[in-house]
Amino acid sequence: MIRSAKPSDVPAIHAMIRELADYERAPQEAKATEEQLREALFGAHPAVFALIAEETGGAGEPGGPVGFALWFRNFSTWTGTHGVYLEDLYVTPRARGGGHGKALLAELARICAERGYARFEWSVLDWNEPAIGFYAALGAEPMDEWTVRRLSGEPLRGLAAQAMGTAVTSDSLSEATSLSN
Repeated sequence: MIRSAKPSDVPAIHAMIRELADYERAPQEAKATEEQLREALFGAHPAVFALIAEETGGAGEPGGPVGFALWFRNFSTWTGTHGVYLEDLYVTPRARGGGHGKALLAELARICAERGYARFEWSVLDWNEPAIGFYAALGAEPMDEWTVRRLSGEPLRGLAAQAMGTAVTSDSLSEATSLSN
């Protein structure tokens, strides 16, 4: 069963994000707290959204979260429409092979179709052959001519300082970001 996340799902989502970071060989990079996730997903101005995959327990009752998809809207200047960017897709190892990942992706595709969004995009690590094969089987095309770029840490603060005309600390960058939302 696929459903929208509820505030009570935040601890499970947080735990699965940690599991995903371990799988992706970068546990030290998963720094988000439950409080940050709660605010992003359920605060006054949600910036991201999440779907939960649940196994069905006894008597058809939900058996608890076994996967999640965290996504946000993006926009294409070429199509003039919004799209969905899938930030994270994760299914717990014990539940893999049960169709949960495909069901999460299908629900996001349904959201795109229902809302008239033209694109559904995500990134995958180049060494994650099981995921690459799974996505290819769905018809997802690699965007080989595109390379993802990222600014974070000191380079991000340095570039922000150029716009702000001052030295930027991680605290002032966080404050400036929260004021703009």
